[in-house]
Amino acid sequence: MDNLATRGTRFTNAVTPSPICVPARAAFATGLPVHQCRYWDNSFGYDGRVRGWGHALQEAGVPVEAIGKLHYQDKNLPTGFDVEHVPMHLHKGVGMVWASIRDPLPEKPGKKRMLGEYIGPGHSDYTRYDQSIADLAIRWLMEKGRASARPWCLYVGFVAPHFPLVAPPEFFQLYPLERLRERKLHPVDGHKLHPWNQTHEDFSSNEATLVDEKERCTAIAAYYGLVSWLDHNVGQLLAALNEAGLAETTRVIYSSDHGENLGARGLWGKSNLYRESVDIPMIMAGPDVSPGVCETPVSLLDLSVTILESLGLDSSSVLSGRPGRSLFDIATSPPEPDRIVFSEYHAVGSDTGAFMLRQGRWKYHHYVRFPPELFDLATDPEETRDLARDPAFADVVRSMELALRSICDPEGVDAAAKADQAALIERMGGRGAALELGKAVAAGTPVPTA
Repeated sequence: MDNLATRGTRFTNAVTPSPICVPARAAFATGLPVHQCRYWDNSFGYDGRVRGWGHALQEAGVPVEAIGKLHYQDKNLPTGFDVEHVPMHLHKGVGMVWASIRDPLPEKPGKKRMLGEYIGPGHSDYTRYDQSIADLAIRWLMEKGRASARPWCLYVGFVAPHFPLVAPPEFFQLYPLERLRERKLHPVDGHKLHPWNQTHEDFSSNEATLVDEKERCTAIAAYYGLVSWLDHNVGQLLAALNEAGLAETTRVIYSSDHGENLGARGLWGKSNLYRESVDIPMIMAGPDVSPGVCETPVSLLDLSVTILESLGLDSSSVLSGRPGRSLFDIATSPPEPDRIVFSEYHAVGSDTGAFMLRQGRWKYHHYVRFPPELFDLATDPEETRDLARDPAFADVVRSMELALRSICDPEGVDAAAKADQAALIERMGGRGAALELGKAVAAGTPVPTA
C-alpha cells in the first residue's frame, strides 16, 4: 500500500458514510447516504433495489465483476455485477437481524465473544478465505483482465483486518507486544465514556471479555498483523497487474468500509463516531493520477462518481442525484478544508441515531436524545477534549447543528430507521424469532461455502 500511495494520491481525510459494514457498503454501491438509500444496519443488505454505479456500468456495456466480500443481501440479486466470484453476503440473506431491535435494546443473543475465542498467531476461516480471494483475483487479472479488448471494472473485497483477531504467524510476529503504543483514554485510567457510547458498551462490551493486559496487547498485535496480511495480499494483486502488462493502463482505488477502535476509550470494533471508527484509508493511483497527498475531506460516496468517470461515463446523466464528487476533480483542485463530510449510525447497540459532521477544523457529533460532542481537530486531532459543553464554543455547536440539519432531520431519520427496522422484525416473525436467528451470526458472517 505504501508503494501504491507513492505512485498515486493519498486522501488523508477520508470517512465512511456509516461506521459499520453493511450500511457503508450499501452507501458505496448507491452513492447515497444511509438515510437516503435506507440500508440501516447489518440486516439491511444491499439488494439492487436502489440503482448504483454497477448498474450504470452494465447499461453502458462495461464488464463489471466482483471477487470476495461484498456483504450485500444475496448473490442472486441484481446488485450491479455481471459475475460475483466466491461472494460473502449476509448469512441466509438476513444477517444480524436481532440488531434491528434497538429501542429498547435487547439482550445480545449468543455467547461467543466478537474478538474471537482465541486471539493471537494462527489462521482462521477469514484468512483462508482472503487467500482464496487473492488467488482468484490474480488468475482473473492474468487471464481475463489481460485478454480483454475493452475497459473493465473489477472489485476485490478482502475481509482482513477483521475479527477474529487471529493473524498469520509471520505477520503477527512483526509487532512485539512490548513495542505497542500506550492505551488511549482508557476507562481504567479515569476516562468516562460519552453516555451514547456507554449505552453501546453496556450492551456489548468487548473490553470486558479480555482476560488481562497481555491478551489486550495480543489483540492489538493481531490486528496489526492482519493489516500487514492485507498489505501482503494487495501487493500480490499489484504485482499480478504489473506482470499482466496492465499497470500503466489501469486505475486502482484502495479503501475500506470503516475503521477500528482497537481499544481506544476501551472500545473495540467500529460503531461510533470517533476518528478511529469513521476514518478510512483512501488511495487512488494509475493513469492521469499525480503522486501526492490530498487533504480535502472525501467519502466513500465520492467513489460512485469516480468509478463512472474513470470508465468514461458522465455520472451526472447516468447516476444523477448523488452528492459525491469525482476524486479526480478533488485531487487536481486547490485544497478545500471546509468541504463537509458526513457519517451516521443506526445499527447494533444504539438505541438512538448518531450523526457526524466534519467541516474544517471542527468535528461535531449529534446524538438523538443525548448531548452532542464537539472536537477541534486543529488542536486536538486525537479527540481527547469534548468542547460541546464549553460556553465559549456554543456558537460553533449551533453552527454545526444547523449545517447537519441542512443535510437531514436527525430526529426524523431516527424515526424512519426504527420504523423500517420494526417492520423487518415483524416480517421475521417478531422479536423472539429475530433473536433466535441472531444466534447463528452473533460473532460474524460465515465465509461462503461451495
